[in-house]
Amino acid sequence: MTRLRACLLLLISLLALAGCGTPWATVADGAGRPVMLLGHDPVAYFTQGRPTRGLADHVVDLPGRTYYFSSADNKALFLRDPGRFEPQYGGFCSSGAAYAVKLGSDPTAWTVRDGRLFIFGDVLGKTAWSLDPAWNIAHADRLWPAIADRGWRLQSLLAYADKVPHYLTGRQIKAQWEARHPGQRWPDYDPGGMITNLFLKPPGWRAAEGAGQPALGYPQ
Repeated sequence: MTRLRACLLLLISLLALAGCGTPWATVADGAGRPVMLLGHDPVAYFTQGRPTRGLADHVVDLPGRTYYFSSADNKALFLRDPGRFEPQYGGFCSSGAAYAVKLGSDPTAWTVRDGRLFIFGDVLGKTAWSLDPAWNIAHADRLWPAIADRGWRLQSLLAYADKVPHYLTGRQIKAQWEARHPGQRWPDYDPGGMITNLFLKPPGWRAAEGAGQPALGYPQ
């Protein structure tokens, strides 16, 4: 048995044990609801310009996902037009979405561009995306309709096994960024490794647990 085949069999076994994952970047709260953005208010990014923790008293349940809001006013704004405020690409890392990968979701790594909320998996994802936002958005927008309903573990494994033609490695992206930003340092951040992110932890675990950054905690 080749090493590659053994690795693939291991990944398939882990996938069978862990499940395919949810289509959205959710984590369960104390009531078992599938909460987006680790319980942060999606409207506050637009109205307050910063990540703001929501409250379980102000909740909107949509198919497969639940949002917390920091106020009744923000909840009302969302209910008028959810599509305006929901994060792009199911709340997964917008940089990964350009490669059909559904991993990572840090509500403190974000940007609003052209009236759309983009969430990143971590500071590395946001830095990589900043190289060419229009390029990333174009690829993610094109790929997303075909993968939106797939569980994040399954889709990410498929994306790694059969990479899109425009795929760039982390090393290539880093080299491009450093060439464009002479004298600046690429963020020193450990994203946690493929096995941990694909099979052992939920989306947003590093932000929730404080691995390399302040701990946000999981929604209660």
